[in-house]
Amino acid sequence: MSIFGKILGSVFGKKKQESHEEVVAQAPAPATPETPLELPAPEPTPEAEQVDVSALLTEKAEANSEKLDWKVSIVDLLKLLGLDSSYGARKELALEVGIAGYEGTAEQNITLHKVVLQKLADNGGIIPADLLD
Repeated sequence: MSIFGKILGSVFGKKKQESHEEVVAQAPAPATPETPLELPAPEPTPEAEQVDVSALLTEKAEANSEKLDWKVSIVDLLKLLGLDSSYGARKELALEVGIAGYEGTAEQNITLHKVVLQKLADNGGIIPADLLD
């Protein structure tokens, strides 16, 4: 199961996760640093399936005993969703979302965070513009 699929499942529910997993399964070749995984553009999400990601994650963060700054940290975002935030998991996630050569630098983590938030928005997530810039 893909890490981004798990993120989708945590935010949108199992149906969105399963849909993503089907797309990944139909991908022509596995991603490598030289050839990132190319997934088809997501189909437009009906209004009923949109999720206010910011509100959902802020609520989760407030209920969490650990102070997690999901708005700026990919590690905290993954932890908040109950997912593996290790270097290996982030490297795999980077490949899934099309970031080749991930080594875990601060700059790459910032890029990974922004790409993940953008992909959530592309899948029907409502995310404030300031988090996507």
